[in-house]
Amino acid sequence: MEEKLRDPVCGMMVLPESARAKGNVHRHAGVDYFFCGSKCAEKFRAGPERFLNPAPDSGAESVQNAPQNRKSDIFTCPMHPQIRHIGPGACPICGMALEPLDPGAQDDSEYRDMRLRFIVSLVLSIPVFVLAMTGASITREWIEFALSAPVVLWAAAPFFARGWKGAVTGHANMFTLIGLGVGVSFVYSAAALLFPQIVPAAYHGMNAAPPVYFEAAAVIVTLVLLGQVLELRARARTGEAVRALLDLSPKTVRRRVGERTEDVPLENVHVGDVLIVRPGESVPTDGVVIEGQSAVDESMLTGESIPVEKNVGAKLTGGTFNGEGMLVMRTERIGADTMLSKIAGLVAEAQRSRAPMQSLADSVAAWFVPLVVAIALAAFAAWYAFGPEPRFNFALIAAVSVLIIACPCALGLATPMSVMVAVGRGAHAGVLVRNAVSLERLARADTLVIDKTGTVTEGKPKLAAIRAVDGVNENDVLAVAAALESSSAHPLAHAIETAAEERRLQLSAVSQFESVTGQGLQGTIDGKTALVGRAELLAANGIDPAATKAAADQLRADGATVMFVAHGGKLLGLVAAKDPLKPDAVKLLRMLMDDGLAIIMATGDAEATARAIAREARIENVAAGQMPEDKAKLVAKLRGEGMHVAFAGDGVNDAPALAAAEISIAMGTGSDVAIETAGLTLLKGDLSALVRARKLAHAATANMKQNLFFAFIYNSLGVPVAAGVLYPFTGLLLSPMIAAAAMSLSSVSVIANALRLRNARL
Repeated sequence: MEEKLRDPVCGMMVLPESARAKGNVHRHAGVDYFFCGSKCAEKFRAGPERFLNPAPDSGAESVQNAPQNRKSDIFTCPMHPQIRHIGPGACPICGMALEPLDPGAQDDSEYRDMRLRFIVSLVLSIPVFVLAMTGASITREWIEFALSAPVVLWAAAPFFARGWKGAVTGHANMFTLIGLGVGVSFVYSAAALLFPQIVPAAYHGMNAAPPVYFEAAAVIVTLVLLGQVLELRARARTGEAVRALLDLSPKTVRRRVGERTEDVPLENVHVGDVLIVRPGESVPTDGVVIEGQSAVDESMLTGESIPVEKNVGAKLTGGTFNGEGMLVMRTERIGADTMLSKIAGLVAEAQRSRAPMQSLADSVAAWFVPLVVAIALAAFAAWYAFGPEPRFNFALIAAVSVLIIACPCALGLATPMSVMVAVGRGAHAGVLVRNAVSLERLARADTLVIDKTGTVTEGKPKLAAIRAVDGVNENDVLAVAAALESSSAHPLAHAIETAAEERRLQLSAVSQFESVTGQGLQGTIDGKTALVGRAELLAANGIDPAATKAAADQLRADGATVMFVAHGGKLLGLVAAKDPLKPDAVKLLRMLMDDGLAIIMATGDAEATARAIAREARIENVAAGQMPEDKAKLVAKLRGEGMHVAFAGDGVNDAPALAAAEISIAMGTGSDVAIETAGLTLLKGDLSALVRARKLAHAATANMKQNLFFAFIYNSLGVPVAAGVLYPFTGLLLSPMIAAAAMSLSSVSVIANALRLRNARL
């Protein structure tokens, strides 16, 4: 059997022969690379180095041995996403443990290593701590030295390595401070034990033997290791959202081949395969129903709890849940091309994006460690010069406490953890976040421009009326309109086609079809030019629609969209379709308004039609007769007036306005265009998803602010207390061991607060 190879883009296993037959192969640098689908092949061809040897930014480590690399082999830092490294390791900037770049991969090697070091340290540190409480003696100090040495020299070895690497590369970090604090405590204590004759001079003639701080060094390491174990466990939980998404697809599927069926691994499924989805099973991949009928629960992707009826011809999305009926589907997309894989990839990418709020923490972190070292030295000097006897003791304790308690890690984690959890929470509510910037911008938006069709209305218009000029039959008007609309994907086209089918009209063939953006359609029927659309389209072709003006005005006043129909240079009449308001539109729009958003409905409909719909939806601000470029100009005008504008549209016709808006929201089914370009994509493009997105943005930004506050206030209070500013007033001097516990808990508390977003009510 032919050996499978790994797709370098998505990491899926691929049969080379199958990939070659479908053209999903690319030769680069003398090596053939095989892909699960055309999209992965296209991405690779556009930039092979991104997947084989990603170019790191400042401080990044390059990825070597490229042809054998899988995405799951590449690790990155949650605080510094520019870092790329083969296999587990530590960030060269902040020293944190790296995480797999692959959203579905899990690696607990760092957690297991830190847990082992913690257990060993705990076993050795407890007797050291107990001995330190029993009184001074040479024997006790030698035992403490013997027990604490493995803790400092082995268990704390990663801290020293990371701290040193950060210092020599100009990125002094949390581990630099820990290494200094633990190192000073242990080295001084070892010197006092091994060479006591060189230390007493520091005690201004005191006859007592110099004290040792082996218990402080050992307990500090143990507490920091405990903090690392808790932090790694908590960080692992932030990736559960992506892994839960990927786990929605079953591992094996039932495939029909001719008259027989077989159970095969999902990775062996190809485009065109016929799969059977039994009641209660997950839909394995993207495809179309060819047999059967059932209700499919799509809530895990759209956030909507009501199952969707699926009949022959309906689209199925991998990861959704089949109800009580059996479905037979034809596979259309597999591997990285599926909607679920794209969503998981987008979520993982967004989780690693940086929020604008993080720039403040980055600015502080740049000078934080040097400042802390300076404060520690100043505290030591002040205590040694002015403190009570034994001055050296007090000076050493204050300096070590300052080094240990300061935690730039809490500052660095403040917003990344909030972003990771919020993006994952949004994915399960049908809200795909492109990056952290989008969340902040949506939270501060004060103006929302929305399209009408499919957003305020159901997007399923029905034919409301046909008006023919004298001497023309209504069916002739409808037949010409339906013939042209049969080539259009606009929602109004379906309404006209359906009406023609119900009347069993024979539609003529259309040639030279053309869609005139924002005006209508034109083509040739029976050798004559046919038109359907706005009055401007007819006027441009020398046809006056005045004969139907009164009827058009009346229909528009009732909220219908009017399209004039002409053939052979003559006006035939008009057709009117009405798109009903969504049942909950008024309530949801009111919720958005109460949340501080000014709503503006922008639509291509005529003024009367737009006003009628707006009155029904209770929207005060309407921009009617808007072509795509007009919507973009409207958004630009509002932004020029100082408003923070969000635009919600379908991601295709509204592309100019989406690009012009401060925050773009694609209302639709998560199309490729929307996922790649919009700031946010609402998989179920309706107002309820928009409300959820707004609530998510508020919750995420509030959580980021809370974390930054916790981190800043912790360091603002902790460092001065550790330096001893309260001692003259309260006699309080912080123990280095207490400082270590506080430092460890600061990072854990930031992550724990971020994890609260998993339960945010949207």
